[in-house]
This record gives sequence, structure tokens and C-alpha cells, in this order.
Amino acid sequence: MPAGKPAGVRCVQLTADNRCAIFGDPRRPPVCASLQPEPAMCGSDRAHALRWLATLEAATAAC
Repeated sequence: MPAGKPAGVRCVQLTADNRCAIFGDPRRPPVCASLQPEPAMCGSDRAHALRWLATLEAATAAC
């Protein structure tokens, strides 16, 4: 997404199974490569991880 990805918008590079289609590719945005998952982010299930990401997106939407 050349102009960036707005908060709440699904990344165009996600595959149907929610994996990054350009993982390891030099076109992958630096912000994606710098986001390192950790236990607090991932939690015990997918729902927790998605809430965490939504919170990050909301916090950075005005940046």
C-alpha cells in the first residue's frame, strides 16, 4: 500500500489465511518487519492478538 494503510483497513498483502504474501520480500514495509510478536501481544488466542493490533492501529492512526 504505497500511501500507507489506514487503521482498520485490511492489508492488501494478506493471504486468505491471514499470512503476509510478501514476508521476506524487500518490498515488505519496514514497519511490518520491525513489529516483533511477543507473548503480551499474542496472548492465548487469535482474538487477543487481533484486539492488540487494533489497539496499536488506533493509537497510531493520528500519526
